[in-house]
Amino acid sequence: MTLQQLQYIVAVDKFRSFAKAADSCGITQPTLSKMVANLEEELDVRIFERNSRNVSPTAIGGRIVAQAVRTLMEAERIREIVAETKDSLSGEFKLSVGPSIAPYILPEFIRHYGEDWPGVSMSIEERRPENMFDALLAGTIDAAISSGGRGRDGIFEIPLYEEPFWVYLSEQCRQREPSFTPEMLSHENMWVMREAQCLRESAFSFCKARDVGRRVYEAGNLETLIRVVDTNGGFTIIPEMHLPLLSERQRMNVRPLTGQYRSMRRVSLYIRHDYVREKMLNSVVSTLLKVIPRHLADSYILNNPIRL
Repeated sequence: MTLQQLQYIVAVDKFRSFAKAADSCGITQPTLSKMVANLEEELDVRIFERNSRNVSPTAIGGRIVAQAVRTLMEAERIREIVAETKDSLSGEFKLSVGPSIAPYILPEFIRHYGEDWPGVSMSIEERRPENMFDALLAGTIDAAISSGGRGRDGIFEIPLYEEPFWVYLSEQCRQREPSFTPEMLSHENMWVMREAQCLRESAFSFCKARDVGRRVYEAGNLETLIRVVDTNGGFTIIPEMHLPLLSERQRMNVRPLTGQYRSMRRVSLYIRHDYVREKMLNSVVSTLLKVIPRHLADSYILNNPIRL
């Protein structure tokens, strides 16, 4: 049994096709088929059922493939441990970022990271939180950035920053008020984007009030939501890091939220609990600190490197 054979059966399970698996592995189909057959003969079990239409793992084959995935991940960590001892930083890093966070950090992060760490091949994609955590556990990405408090077994959370939400009003909506408390805001005229504005740890949560009022709209984009407010009246809430993206006229429609409870969101970096690439992780965090406003950044990462 070799790591190469394990790679082949994982590929066959992924594509459910010997031809596609062989193409992804850069070998011919007869070579891949022979290597899989040799492994089945060595183990004296059938890993895959084959017919003219598809390929699927047997009951025992599914368990073997799952163990092969874990074994390959552990083997990769050996290479990562060796890479961590070298002076230069190189290799691949795959990062997922939530769509309600990406506009505020990615443009500058990509620029700074490319300048500071040219030897790293950085791959970034936007994903919804439920998908990024599945990818983390599966080992198909290295890290994820999402709103905080999304605990899951096997995943470690590193807080990055906390930012307050501000009220964004239409020009016709209570312009004279210098600030607002949650109880002053009528949900009748509220427009809300679920992912960006669900405040899990705040007593003032728009999630709790989604069924209240006549005009609750769940937008997929904060810019769209602001245009909805500008056109239709009412209000929404926006994260502080969105303020620089507003026009000068739009900034006149922003008011702080005050009172006993401040509405905040925590944004965190997530990794698998057994992640070992400490130097790579610190390169990401140090670059994020060039982008995150200092007054919002978590005090720990401001003053300490990440230790795994």
